[in-house]
Amino acid sequence: MNKFIERIALAKLDGSLLKVINHIEKNDLVIFDDFGLQPLDNNSRLALLQILEDCYQRKSVIVTSQLPVSKWYDYINEPTLADAIMDRLTANAVRIELKGDSMRRKNQK
Repeated sequence: MNKFIERIALAKLDGSLLKVINHIEKNDLVIFDDFGLQPLDNNSRLALLQILEDCYQRKSVIVTSQLPVSKWYDYINEPTLADAIMDRLTANAVRIELKGDSMRRKNQK
């Protein structure tokens, strides 16, 4: 997500936003890792919605997050876009919640 947010910001500045979104959408699998660590600006919210809309029921999307799903709506921080994004993320989702210690911690022992 951090690189996604940065890439969207730069693409907006240099006029290549649509090209970046189209490039991401061409993948059969899109992974948003560490969702919720960095604040979303409006351009990132809109790009995320566009990607999720275009991928919906046609491509696979994986979202990983340490932020509980119950807090995602507040993280998105814009009610209309949060409704639309959450609808696309959860409508046909398979949700897996992991419990226990981090694998990184276990591997250090």
